[in-house]
Amino acid sequence: MWLVRPALPDDVDQILEIAGAAGSQTARLSSTLPRQRDVLAEKIDHSIASLACNITSGDGRPKRFLFVLQSTSTGRIHGTAGIDARAGNSQPFYNYRRDALIHASHELGISSRVDVLYPSHALTDQTLLCSFSITPELRNTEAFELLSRARILFIAGHRDWFTSNIAVEIQGVQLADGSVPFWDSLGRHFFNMDFETADQYSGLLSKTFIAELMPPNPIYVTLLSEAAQAALGQPHEQTVPNLELLQREGFRAGCYLDIFDGGPVLEARTDALRTLVTSQPKTLHGAFEECGDTWLISAGEGSGFRCTLARVANTLEGTLKVPVGVWEALGKTAGDEVRIAPC
Repeated sequence: MWLVRPALPDDVDQILEIAGAAGSQTARLSSTLPRQRDVLAEKIDHSIASLACNITSGDGRPKRFLFVLQSTSTGRIHGTAGIDARAGNSQPFYNYRRDALIHASHELGISSRVDVLYPSHALTDQTLLCSFSITPELRNTEAFELLSRARILFIAGHRDWFTSNIAVEIQGVQLADGSVPFWDSLGRHFFNMDFETADQYSGLLSKTFIAELMPPNPIYVTLLSEAAQAALGQPHEQTVPNLELLQREGFRAGCYLDIFDGGPVLEARTDALRTLVTSQPKTLHGAFEECGDTWLISAGEGSGFRCTLARVANTLEGTLKVPVGVWEALGKTAGDEVRIAPC
């Protein structure tokens, strides 16, 4: 059985393996997951404090949450997923906004449309899904979907912690040799570092340092390399399953691009997300042998949050029966409240 739960301090070494302390490709698909033990440990501590309500949006440290995907049979961790209640976490959250300028000469009767990129922090303070990373063998499996959608069930159960709009950055194009066309054509001209080094700094600090050193003027897209232009708004090939899952959830690409690699930034109304809309509160009633349809099922508040996949049976009274193993994984018993959503 797969279980999504909040990250704990003892998870740090297994998460580091997933994050790719040795520079694995898996790590490059999740730039907000730090690859330094002390920084990751602080991120976990921040998550624990957020879950305990020791951090509020009014004290200068917005809530940040980190969850792990765990095998209940082995205890091993196979993935991570996070939520920042407020993008930027008290700092400007930078992206590029894609727009156009019209250049015209009335005397010559000529006009042309030119695509430009404007540095923007308009998404600052919106809720942000982040830190999604999973071991390669679990891509395109039900565990993959569980890890991503469990965050939406957490939001549904803690709705007042999150904003009315939500965003997620999708990793952009990276070639087999490790080069990143957008960064190589633009960002590296202002920094004496390659994409991998800049990405590590982002995990340690934030993307603010990049934006502060980038030119504040509009960037003319036609001045970028052909490879960089082709990469604008395109996902890394390994992130396509995650992109498609988020699109089914209700996310859509807008005018914003990742400031590092030019990948798409997806946006949605929080209350319109499919998992949130279709989720239902239920009361546990009894146990039964597995049968029926598979649903996502979550329970618990704060640090007690748990989410798994299970075959469930609805009773005539509107209560819910689940297999005994699910009771144990969720840490719940008869009469306790849970929330379910269809797969």
